[in-house]
Amino acid sequence: MKLLIVEDDKTIASGLEYSLNQEGYEVIVCHRVQEALEVIETKISSISLCLFDLSLPDGSGYDLCRRVKEVADVPVIFLTVVDDEVNVVMGLDMGADDYITKPFRIRELSSRINTVLRRYQKNKTQEKDSIQLDSIEIFPLEGKVYKANVEIILTALEYRLLMIFINHRGQILSREQLLEMIWDVAGDFVNDNTLTVYIKRLRKKIEDDPQRPRLIETVRGLGYRMVAENVKK
Repeated sequence: MKLLIVEDDKTIASGLEYSLNQEGYEVIVCHRVQEALEVIETKISSISLCLFDLSLPDGSGYDLCRRVKEVADVPVIFLTVVDDEVNVVMGLDMGADDYITKPFRIRELSSRINTVLRRYQKNKTQEKDSIQLDSIEIFPLEGKVYKANVEIILTALEYRLLMIFINHRGQILSREQLLEMIWDVAGDFVNDNTLTVYIKRLRKKIEDDPQRPRLIETVRGLGYRMVAENVKK
């Protein structure tokens, strides 16, 4: 993994570079804000984590953190000799992921780096476990559904029906197939009339215009289909 270190004290920067190289990291070292901004603009996609000193000759680690968060989803740890609450809170509010106060031991810094990277990896994995359906986002592990970032409350059967359509997107499902799959999953009795009601309710909750559904379309004489191109997983 590649780290970006911005530290104006060249002795400290050199020590960090050596120690983190020994830990298996590739390190880019900058000593000034302007130098670091050039790296951020050209190489941020290859960087796994940034370590920014707060006080720099031509600016602040805050400026660098703000720019990183504008262009990429890369974690930032602040290196600071200022151990007061105001500076810590300001940095965290700006989007920093952690801070460490000088002087520190390299093992402590390495532990902090590993913790932040693990947290980021976990978050990215969870993001991949969500399913995007136009403005609808489904989190199967949590059983939650959101429309335009607002949670939609579905009944258990509505949710099961939605997941059946998603898992068979692009396929035409007959009413008989839907009834069989709902029965198999829920063990509840659902008849043909009830299915019609639940599809209508589901459309009302997830479609922008339930009278002209775009997500769950009716295939006349055959059944229903969730349009495949509207779903990204």
